[in-house]
Amino acid sequence: MSNLLPEEAQEKLISTCRAAAGDSLRSLTYFNRFDYLQVYLRDDLEQEADLNSFIGNEWHDFKMTQDAYRGSELGDYQYTIRVFENGYLVRITLEDFGVFVTTDGITMQDFEALRTAVTTILEEWAIAE
Repeated sequence: MSNLLPEEAQEKLISTCRAAAGDSLRSLTYFNRFDYLQVYLRDDLEQEADLNSFIGNEWHDFKMTQDAYRGSELGDYQYTIRVFENGYLVRITLEDFGVFVTTDGITMQDFEALRTAVTTILEEWAIAE
């Protein structure tokens, strides 16, 4: 078990993401500036993926995106969807922490439901800290 995210919080994230993405949920990773924890990984996927490079890239890209689009007419940044040959990566981040979720094909409505549900949880945790 990790000190980064209590077991109860891990279970809440998993159930929230499973409700939004169903069986399309591939993986779920919680991260902050200093560490990360893979909370969920579907059994049929490679168990030894190098998450360090994913986390570094997603954190760096989040900060660059925040800076680049701050004050634009597009409004506030909400989340990122990356499309790959075998699935999607959704990054949902607050200022100091976030998650990335990988899925098989789901609809834009499912992505939005996932973002809304996860953001609500992350905002609750930010207030509690």
